[in-house]
Amino acid sequence: MERETGTFVPLENGGAAARLDGIEIQILRSLAVQLLELIGPGPAEPAADADPLAVLFAADGPTEPPSDPALARLFPDAYGGPGAGGGADPEELRAHSAEFRRYTENDLRSRKREDALAVVRSLDALRSAGDEGDEGALLELTGELPLRWLGSLNDLRLTIAARLDITEDDESAVLFGLPDDDPRKPMVMAYLWLGGLQETLIETL
Repeated sequence: MERETGTFVPLENGGAAARLDGIEIQILRSLAVQLLELIGPGPAEPAADADPLAVLFAADGPTEPPSDPALARLFPDAYGGPGAGGGADPEELRAHSAEFRRYTENDLRSRKREDALAVVRSLDALRSAGDEGDEGALLELTGELPLRWLGSLNDLRLTIAARLDITEDDESAVLFGLPDDDPRKPMVMAYLWLGGLQETLIETL
């Protein structure tokens, strides 16, 4: 089956494949590494002999939302926002959000970090194989990798959207119609390209 570059298609035995050229591999890897730097290191691992139940209830995650707009999109409040709570007390909603964040954000960060690492490792394996010819290299994702990639592509798009201050409502001809000399153009093109990768990966799953 002939494959266009930058488009996922199903593999016969399950999973997904995409042909990527050298520039696409370089861009994807760079974006994934930047995402890892944004998410930051994970929490310290508990001692091997630690009581699992004690570890669970000794959660020491953050209670306040991140100040960075990109991180705020990656780790939004569980409660809150316009019209949330059906008239519930805002202070009560903030307290619930803080408690929920305390117990969940570290795990969510770890998952997003593992997703981004999976992307980097997949691309490094392609580069190590040295099979980038004129037709590019064939990326094959099996097992848990398609879902890892799907999560990381979504995180990358959320991050770029936050940097560009755009919402889903902006995904229209306005983005496609930016002049070439607009400083946002490269990031917008990356955002739209990642959207295409994400869409075709979803279709294969």
